Amino acid sequence: MTAPSSAEQPWPVRTVARKVAEYIGRLGEVWVEGQVAQLSRRGAATVFLTLRDTAADLSVPVTCPRDVADRPGLALTEGARVLVRARPDYYIARGSFSLRATEIRAVGLGELLARIERIRGLLAAEGLFDAVRKRPLPFAPAVVGLVTGKDSAAERDVLVTARRRWPAVRFAVQHCVVQGPSAAGEVMAALQRLDRDPEVAVIVLARGGGSVEDLLPFSDEGLVRAIAACRTPVVTAVGHETDTTLVDHVADVRAATPTDAAHRVVPEIGEQRRLVDGLRARALALVTGRLDQQQRWLDQVRSRPAIAEPQRLLAGRDDDVAALRLRATRTLVHRVDLAVRDLEHARARVTTLSPQATLERGYALVQTADGGLVRDPDDVADGQALAVRVAGGRIPVRVDRQDGQP
Repeated sequence: MTAPSSAEQPWPVRTVARKVAEYIGRLGEVWVEGQVAQLSRRGAATVFLTLRDTAADLSVPVTCPRDVADRPGLALTEGARVLVRARPDYYIARGSFSLRATEIRAVGLGELLARIERIRGLLAAEGLFDAVRKRPLPFAPAVVGLVTGKDSAAERDVLVTARRRWPAVRFAVQHCVVQGPSAAGEVMAALQRLDRDPEVAVIVLARGGGSVEDLLPFSDEGLVRAIAACRTPVVTAVGHETDTTLVDHVADVRAATPTDAAHRVVPEIGEQRRLVDGLRARALALVTGRLDQQQRWLDQVRSRPAIAEPQRLLAGRDDDVAALRLRATRTLVHRVDLAVRDLEHARARVTTLSPQATLERGYALVQTADGGLVRDPDDVADGQALAVRVAGGRIPVRVDRQDGQP
């Protein structure tokens, strides 16, 4: 048993390599599913191939005897989906890992469909296909991104149909391989480039029809996740109307064909013109009707006597004003006459009750020097100067008491 390694007693490289090889060797035979990315038949005895993971950017080299690779009915080619029974092997001299295959089976259509169904269930459980994730397409986008094969019928259908419907539309086209082992990776890269472009308002992923095997890249788990991560709405138009791939479930809109995708992405200019004309006619009718209604109301108001002949309101008012003035004058004169009579009566009463009137009737007032009235003979002394006031004036007098009588 090898002693544990330490800084004082490190293992040599050969020891580490041998231990890694022993650890990998204990794994035993395994069944591996993947896609043949490279295939080389060097020499007469051994076949070399690269097995790629269909959902991740990973691959592993595989070696097998020629009789395993050329088994009757296998038809091993690049891009084929296969099941490999192999034993993991670590080549110590180069420090490389590989698989030594003892059996290779082609993945049949039923197995492919079952695998796609498993991926679909997994992604659906994560909520990637939920309707709430679907985004509405923009109306009349200025720039449309297009991911498709170079010079393909799908590209021509989208471009021709869209430009016929909306001549002002511009396209940002990304050409890529749409079939084979590298298709999913190239489509993902093109999709991400368009998603980063701020001018692109919607992305169309288009491909013509084909067999289930031809359309396999569009059921790739990595591509489905890339579409789900896009910030830009995505429209898929893969295959014919009856073809359904996993990207159709995750896309914001699934079009039956590339031509249908063009119909969904851009409006038809003639239809929009007719719609605008109809809206303008409707708006004109509404405004005209409202103006006519207001004109009738204005005519009705103007026809009222108070507005049509305002002078008629003043007709006959002169007599009313004259009558009111006469009535006011009479009332005022009557009130003044009453006040004059009341004043004369009050004056007469005051005159009658005044001291002067009493004096004129022959009475007299006896006053002391300071003006006080003498009411009792006992109030004056003998020889006191007094004044007697009669109607004609004042008479000075002096008190002369005889026998005690004044």
